[in-house]
Amino acid sequence: MNKPVHLIEFETMLLGRHVHLYNPRARQSGGRLDRSAYVLLSRIEMDGPMSIGQLSDAFGLDASTLNRQTAAMLRAGVVERIPDPDGGMARKFSITAEGEHRLNADRTEYTQGLNRVMEEWTPEEVATFAGFLKRFNSDIERLDGHVWPRP
Repeated sequence: MNKPVHLIEFETMLLGRHVHLYNPRARQSGGRLDRSAYVLLSRIEMDGPMSIGQLSDAFGLDASTLNRQTAAMLRAGVVERIPDPDGGMARKFSITAEGEHRLNADRTEYTQGLNRVMEEWTPEEVATFAGFLKRFNSDIERLDGHVWPRP
């Protein structure tokens, strides 16, 4: 059976374009998180404090990339380095109160934007779309070998 995956390619290309063009106004509380900080903080929020090695395993990124990203996050005050709560040698990154505040504020802003886009969708349509996105992302994660935890 010939699957029309070219339609998905086109729509995901447009989705990527829309996401990059979406630039809500910066808030007075320090502005929006950049994409990498938003994603890293979301993962630390799900898994708890994580070391560079754990972040590397989770994202499939090299330590130098993560060192640059986490250094910027430390300077921004959204994470702090803490001793391993389990007694390990590696220090871990934990979200600060400022990081939680900014992550929640950005998440609220993104959710409000999605509500505006889907204003005329029924709750069932939104749930169906979310289910398909979850399946799509889960299949990508399965092939990539980096599964994202879900609530």
